[in-house]
Amino acid sequence: MSIRGLDQRFWEVDMLRGIAVLMMITFHLLFDLNYLGIVSFNIQGGPLWFFGRLTAFIFIFLVGASLKLSYMRTVLIGYHGRLLFKYVRRGLRILLYAFVITIVTWLLIGSGYIIFGVLHFIGVAIILGYPLLRYERLNLLVGLLFIVIGIFLLNQRFDVGYLFWLGIIPRDFYSLDYFPILPWMGVVSLGIYAAGKLYRDYKRRFPIKDLSRSRIIKSLVLLGRHSLFIYFIHQPIILGFLLLVY
Repeated sequence: MSIRGLDQRFWEVDMLRGIAVLMMITFHLLFDLNYLGIVSFNIQGGPLWFFGRLTAFIFIFLVGASLKLSYMRTVLIGYHGRLLFKYVRRGLRILLYAFVITIVTWLLIGSGYIIFGVLHFIGVAIILGYPLLRYERLNLLVGLLFIVIGIFLLNQRFDVGYLFWLGIIPRDFYSLDYFPILPWMGVVSLGIYAAGKLYRDYKRRFPIKDLSRSRIIKSLVLLGRHSLFIYFIHQPIILGFLLLVY
């Protein structure tokens, strides 16, 4: 493949991430309405709970897929640096942003502050996912195993407090946003596996109609490409608007 071909982004991946961004904003709007007592919703179960989990699944699945796409592209262009350091730096940068969220939520809400939320998880997953990027079928097996173990652990409580990040939940643990390694690292592995199959050697391996010139698709792609920035600003905007109105 030419260097020019390696510069391309797959619009359908960014579009799917853009859809997840809209789902995230919708869910957090409903969550905030409930949290502030403006409108009562059942966030802990039922359709809204499923909607929130589906949103998270798409985001985290795409973390794995994007890691694999980035890895394939980096290898094909003949990157001469140490790949491990590249992904460690990226993961640590995301973790830095995540710790800002931890500090802000600790100062503003206290109990239930975000200690290992989705951004913390993504930062760690980028680093932990690196050894898996060179494999194909192993990611499918690892992904399913991690999900099964993680689902089992979600219904358990332990007297150990320092392994909450892994999915070993302490008694009386509560956080507004919690995404432990197990089961969510399994979703990352499934994303790595899927991208390896669907975009082998950084080439689309399935037929798809080119909708990238559609205005709606362009808007979704734009949202998807700026998902991290939107993640940071959308909650202050939503909360500020609700507090101003209500």
